[in-house]
Amino acid sequence: MTTHRPGTEPPRHTPLQDAQGIAFGVLMVALSVTLMQHLGFVTGQTAGLALVVSYATGWSFGAVFFVVNLPFYWLALARIGVGFTIKTFLAVGLLSLLAGWLPSVFEIGALAPLPGALLVGATAGAGLLALFRHGASLGGVGVLAVYLQDRTGFRAGWTQLIVDAAVFGLAFLVLDPVPVLWSLLGAVVLNLIIAINHRRDHYVAF
Repeated sequence: MTTHRPGTEPPRHTPLQDAQGIAFGVLMVALSVTLMQHLGFVTGQTAGLALVVSYATGWSFGAVFFVVNLPFYWLALARIGVGFTIKTFLAVGLLSLLAGWLPSVFEIGALAPLPGALLVGATAGAGLLALFRHGASLGGVGVLAVYLQDRTGFRAGWTQLIVDAAVFGLAFLVLDPVPVLWSLLGAVVLNLIIAINHRRDHYVAF
């Protein structure tokens, strides 16, 4: 946790710190997506929507995820800033590539649903937390969540939880309900990590 004296300017991350933070965040989320695809799980936000579409159509998750995020960049650019938008665009593009590449170099053996759900939520939560703390997101609802938290104080995790409910409702309509139910546990773990840890008053570097 970064601290600073009252009345002084909060420290800024260096470009190298931002690069490693974003790279780590994207890698963790890509690992989470790989685990989800292996288990037939879904998640919330635009990633969840892209997974549902990918399962239903056979289209590549990475391609669907990249396209689904395109309409949200105007909000990031108009409401949050150029730097955030560029970082988010790069993070989305990198995740789209890694999500297609990891399954070819990373083989998953037996993985039971319970530890799988916990790992899915923990890796995605850690990844998103790293992205948020380095001024980026994975687009879509992440952009909206960060915007609302910065402007109103409403926690990013709670915004994501509301949208997750809608995505999971769609998943129940088109997928096997058993893995979708296990996916709910992963979503709870993810959103608790974000809600508890992503606080401007606790982490002041930007």
